[in-house]
Amino acid sequence: MKLRQIGNTGIQVAPLALGGNVFGWTADEETSFKVLDAFVDAGFSLIDTANTYSKWLPGHQGGESETVIGKWFKKSGKRDKVIIATKVGMEMGDGKKGLAKSYILEEVEASLKRLQTDHIDLYQSHQDDANTPLEETLEAYAQLIKQGKVRAIGASNYKADRLSEALKISMQKGIPRYECLQPQYNLYEREDYEKNLEPLVREKNIAVIPYFSLAAGFLTGKYRTEADFGNSPRGGGMKKYFNDRGFRILAALDEVAKEQETSLAAVAIAWLIAKPSITAPIASATSLRQMSHLFLGAELELSQASMAKLDQASAY
Repeated sequence: MKLRQIGNTGIQVAPLALGGNVFGWTADEETSFKVLDAFVDAGFSLIDTANTYSKWLPGHQGGESETVIGKWFKKSGKRDKVIIATKVGMEMGDGKKGLAKSYILEEVEASLKRLQTDHIDLYQSHQDDANTPLEETLEAYAQLIKQGKVRAIGASNYKADRLSEALKISMQKGIPRYECLQPQYNLYEREDYEKNLEPLVREKNIAVIPYFSLAAGFLTGKYRTEADFGNSPRGGGMKKYFNDRGFRILAALDEVAKEQETSLAAVAIAWLIAKPSITAPIASATSLRQMSHLFLGAELELSQASMAKLDQASAY
């Protein structure tokens, strides 16, 4: 498996990232440990989580995913085999959110404690904070990198103009820059990334680890009718994909999957990995069976004809 570099950091990862949003939510601790073991034992390393996972669940405070991963680190002894990425900035309750320096310095300690580690490999701004100067946020990260608590930084959900401005500030001030971008990007959600962000990340050599690589499960083909919405906690969000374009994408995935004798999920992941600006798509799994489809996607090399078929079907 050919490794890919995160920006200019020297940190190298296999071309698939494991999403930690499900740990402590739709995957209990025992299942999460099995999924994490399978991922790392297969030669992959990048695991992505956030301080806010899974605050949306009644009775949860946020930090549940990091806590599960931390317990797994302690039990498995595999911390040195993992590039751990987490995030800060989204709502945690009681007014705790944003990218002010004081808040980042406080929140990183909570993440380190939950993860049971002394450093975070990739610390990301979960969303832009218009109320905090970019310079203040970047200086907080610079301090954490200097202290050895963070190795590299990234931005998630940033617009191209704000990412570009942040990169300029880092260059002007001589402080660490965002080396990674985490946008929403998949066969269905293409336009914003390809038109606005891709030219910038390619010019500046920014790594890209897209989330919702499988469009919350739509691209696996398990939602074919509205009756299927009840099959998963995410089913309610599927309606937006139920249109001519969405069904055209599924039809193309069906064709390519049949030709390759593999699953739709594997094809959707392989399509992303084949895109020149993509470093490692993020996908989550709640079972070893789901993990196997992600592994197939990481190994699958699509022909030019298959890529063209998928590009055409998903054209916006």
